[in-house]
Amino acid sequence: MSSQDIADRHVPSGSGAGSGSGTDTERPRVAVVTGGSRGIGREAARRLAADGLAVVIGYAGNRESAETAVKEITAAGGRAVAVRADVADEQQVAALFDTAESEFGGVDVVVHAAGRMLLASVATLDLDALDALHRTNVRGTFVVAQQAARRVRAGGAVITFSSSVVGLAFPGYGAYSASKGAVEAVTLILARELRGRDVTVNAVAPGPTATDLFLDGKDEETIARLAAQPPLERLGTPADIAEVVAFLASPGGHWVNGQVVRANGGIV
Repeated sequence: MSSQDIADRHVPSGSGAGSGSGTDTERPRVAVVTGGSRGIGREAARRLAADGLAVVIGYAGNRESAETAVKEITAAGGRAVAVRADVADEQQVAALFDTAESEFGGVDVVVHAAGRMLLASVATLDLDALDALHRTNVRGTFVVAQQAARRVRAGGAVITFSSSVVGLAFPGYGAYSASKGAVEAVTLILARELRGRDVTVNAVAPGPTATDLFLDGKDEETIARLAAQPPLERLGTPADIAEVVAFLASPGGHWVNGQVVRANGGIV
């Protein structure tokens, strides 16, 4: 781990993290959540912490949001740390998992919520932008999946994020949908590669969800039109998706494996 990585690891005082935080009998289940500083990832981290998991929040650049997410969890009695990591950088992701092991004793759940969205028609898309998108969404998923496959303990769960736009096929989403199709392929194959490990691997595919990533650049008319499309006639919320994540991460969801779960109010 580089000096910068160490400098960007944040453990609030009184969080109970570290080798002296408890006895072996008190050791919690541990979750690594990428993209955990905002949106769905942040809500998933909070929800898992509420279920008693210690959480390592991975974030790309927004240190303040990551620290706030940690403070929210610790203020509610949970355990959390934040670690800066580019999900497409294998060394930084390895350091993220190292922190989970050194601070809390291991890894039981991986929620890979980090991702980028780029909207443009196939005809007009800048190919450098396409490469940057796929570096995060495709390579990033593969890098996180590698570490998860090597480290998640028996009884654990790996949860990636696709999108229901793979099924909706909205114009302008070609690059983004292609990246999420790749996420689904990696997820389903990894579930089969982990045969005998007692580790589940699933993808959650949200529909339109009220996050900054989704709302950015859309006018009120577009948002209202999308909200009206599902039979439930509203946008999803980060809390809706976090409940699905919590189920898949729990012992109660352990029989669900190798699936893409569309959490979208019935839009597709």
